Amino acid sequence: MKYTKIVEKIPMSGLILDIKDIMADKVVEKVGRPMKFPYTFSAKVAQFPYKFYFSNQWIWKYYAVAMLVTIPLFKSISNLSNSPENVAKWAEIRRKEAAEHH
Repeated sequence: MKYTKIVEKIPMSGLILDIKDIMADKVVEKVGRPMKFPYTFSAKVAQFPYKFYFSNQWIWKYYAVAMLVTIPLFKSISNLSNSPENVAKWAEIRRKEAAEHH
């Protein structure tokens, strides 16, 4: 009980309001401001300005267009190269190569 009064007097910038918040089932309040110097990877990811980069850089728009164009192309190439007829043809070629070397 006496520790609760000590914790209430210490300013913790919104992290821990009471000793009960440490052990309670509820979520502790979020900090109101970001870190001044984010030194951990997760802090850098959390503070990265994704919206700014997605709206102001041309590469993201062209990347999306390129993916929409090339995915069907690569899918059709993959389907042609993995067709049963093509697999049998290449198995025959490999069999002939192996027979020549042995």
